[in-house]
Amino acid sequence: GMAVSGPNCFGNLVAAESFVTMPDDRPQDIGVGPVSIVGQSGGIATAIKRTLEERGIKVGALVTSGNEAGLNSADYIHYFVRDPETKVIVCYLESIRDRDNFLSACRAARAAGKPVVVMKLGTSRAGQAAALAHTGALAGSAAAFDAVAGAAGAIRAGNLDEVIEVVEYVLHAPLPKGTGIGAITLSGGLRGMMLDAAERNGVRFAQIQPETQARLEAFMGAGSAVGNPLDGGYTVLSSQENYLKAIDIMLSDPGIDLLLMQEELPREAGSARKENNLREVEKLAARNGKPICFVSMISYGLTAYARDMHAELPHLPFLQEVDKAMRAVRVIGNHVTSVAPAAEDGTPAAAADIAARLRAAAAKASKPFTLSEPESKALLAAYGVPVVRDVVTPDADAAARAAEEIGYPVVLKAVSAELPHKTEAGAVLVGLEDEAALRQGFALILANVEKAKPGLKLDGVMVAEMIRGGTELAVGIANDPEVGPVVMFGGGGVALELYGDVAFADPALDRTGAARLVDRTKAARLLAGWRGQPAADREAVEAAIVAIGRIARDLGDVVEAVDVNPFVARPEGAVALDALVVVRGGTGAGGA
Repeated sequence: GMAVSGPNCFGNLVAAESFVTMPDDRPQDIGVGPVSIVGQSGGIATAIKRTLEERGIKVGALVTSGNEAGLNSADYIHYFVRDPETKVIVCYLESIRDRDNFLSACRAARAAGKPVVVMKLGTSRAGQAAALAHTGALAGSAAAFDAVAGAAGAIRAGNLDEVIEVVEYVLHAPLPKGTGIGAITLSGGLRGMMLDAAERNGVRFAQIQPETQARLEAFMGAGSAVGNPLDGGYTVLSSQENYLKAIDIMLSDPGIDLLLMQEELPREAGSARKENNLREVEKLAARNGKPICFVSMISYGLTAYARDMHAELPHLPFLQEVDKAMRAVRVIGNHVTSVAPAAEDGTPAAAADIAARLRAAAAKASKPFTLSEPESKALLAAYGVPVVRDVVTPDADAAARAAEEIGYPVVLKAVSAELPHKTEAGAVLVGLEDEAALRQGFALILANVEKAKPGLKLDGVMVAEMIRGGTELAVGIANDPEVGPVVMFGGGGVALELYGDVAFADPALDRTGAARLVDRTKAARLLAGWRGQPAADREAVEAAIVAIGRIARDLGDVVEAVDVNPFVARPEGAVALDALVVVRGGTGAGGA
């Protein structure tokens, strides 16, 4: 009945109880504080503690969870959610022992208003195990974790510097309501550095509204170069009144959700104007709904004087160095746009039977297996994903009759669950314009399959409608060994793995979540119409993504991967040209 911490860990620290079990000869600051840390590495957890304390942030508890034979990281997060002293939880993870408990802990922390800042190690080789489908080969633990844990409320930092800057932010400022960024700099050089760092890190400054532009031009003077970031220079610094007026104008812009300001904490007494300005901005931040955040040009150490000054400014984060600051802003932006799980909308009636049959087949299988293309498309269609018209035929005569019904030109494909990647086997022919070409192609496919897989008995040869034009996309499901199924979207066709233009999301997504998923890829620009091409039906694409998410929620315990590539979007509608479903089988096919 005793809870066990560890083993193979560095010990724990709980300041409220004056409890320290860490064999470390470095002095420890033992005092109640707003940050609690749980880490699977004692060295990394203590490094985070030391650096936060150098920044004036007290760590009240530190747990090194080690091998987690008993308690795991999720258990500690649940505990810190209930701890009244803890305001921010930092978690260093190498693996997740209990997915459901971890996600439950993140959701509990989000509900309690306690940010969970997580650093999760790299990409798991096991995440590549679904390489039978291209989608599975594209997702590893890092991408899957971001999608699923992000939706549950975790804030994922990419490295330890990001952990420190993100904790600095969330401890002192509210989360912005959106991703619109504004900035005021006192140096033209820093303005340029901010613009470079923003582009490098995927952060976009908001477009200043015309009314705000007019107010800034009136304030700065005729002929001033007014933009975002605003290079205030001597105009802003000429008086405290002007300093605060510039902030007020920028905060009034409806497109700005977070205002960045240039400043460092003073290291010693003597900067009365700076300190008075900071105190006035603190008052403004305390009563204003939009967060204000200071950014320094370069990283710097804090003196005792600087830490004392920061303690007087509890509503103002001070991020260090432009690039680190922009990475932290990106992390915060990703977090506020993460989609919480949508309400369950039920399995489509047409899908219930096919899903039950797939689950039964998986339970009987001793190893993973693939569905044939017609079987894969049938699953998609049952869930509402549009699929191309096609007919599976046993011989050339039947293929010719099917082609006449569908209409030339047509596509021919070999059909077999044992031939998941047909193109590599020469088992796909496109653009067949007439019966002569079709019959010749039929014979060629049979010969190519025999050469690629001698003795393979085909289910038949598919005759499919030829889709011309449109934007080739890919949608699918990858099943991560740690966090379970994730939905994938990106650019499609043969270049999917070459360019890797993909993004991942939690399966419990609605149309808003699907739209955000699309926006995270370059394919979004293609859908909008690129270089004179007509815009595609983006709503149809988003509807298909939601349907794929429904499949993942229903069958995530039995489906290893779903690969829909290409999925072609046209000005009117979108359609799946090909599909591959990989089923786990054996122990992976448990109950719902």
